[in-house]
Amino acid sequence: MVQLHGLTSSRSRDRVLDLDLGRGLSGTRLLRYDARGHGHSTGQPNPDDYRWTNLAEDLLRLLDWWFPNEQVHGVGPSMGTGTLLHAAVREPERFSGFTLLLPPTAWETRSERAIDYNRSAEFIEKHGFDRFVAMSQNAPQPPASVGHLDTVPHINEELLPSVYRGAALSDLPRPEDIAALSQPTTILAWIGDPGHPVSTAEALASLMPNSTLQIASTPEDVRSWPSILADDVAQFS
Repeated sequence: MVQLHGLTSSRSRDRVLDLDLGRGLSGTRLLRYDARGHGHSTGQPNPDDYRWTNLAEDLLRLLDWWFPNEQVHGVGPSMGTGTLLHAAVREPERFSGFTLLLPPTAWETRSERAIDYNRSAEFIEKHGFDRFVAMSQNAPQPPASVGHLDTVPHINEELLPSVYRGAALSDLPRPEDIAALSQPTTILAWIGDPGHPVSTAEALASLMPNSTLQIASTPEDVRSWPSILADDVAQFS
């Protein structure tokens, strides 16, 4: 199994955010890594490097190294979902199934989010990382995430503007390409999060022929997600 993380996050930050769904698995070979420019992985201040298509290429090469000639179950939130889907469209035979968390804005809703990312990049360059973090911590949180510890982006401050611009240049694969993916898929979303709207999760569920959708509204719902992943891995891998 391979587990990815979201934009500006990392392996360690996802654990604090209760998004490390593989933490309770046993008897499963699990690959977790920090995406390019995130966490403890290095990167360059080049927005194109952080397009999801390029992160998907990183993922496929890691799978070649760690799981040669094997299928894996893919799990990841937000940017991780985008990375997995781009990798699967390119090499569908590499994946036995998916558990997709918090699908991000996509297609019709992506352009407005891209504007926000570019504004964030400009704000950081003008006012600095600390002011950006202070401003971000005042933003409303989805009801299902209430109770999490406050965290900051786990990313090199000098790279953060480029990472945001790379996200602004990214989108999910074309709907018709996603519809061709037949792997068993569980989609996990939550309410009240404009950056990860339920509409994207519903669209993916309608496109992917072998998928199910669950929508969380409370922290208790989110705490059930690791057991859902364990069931997926046991059933589909």
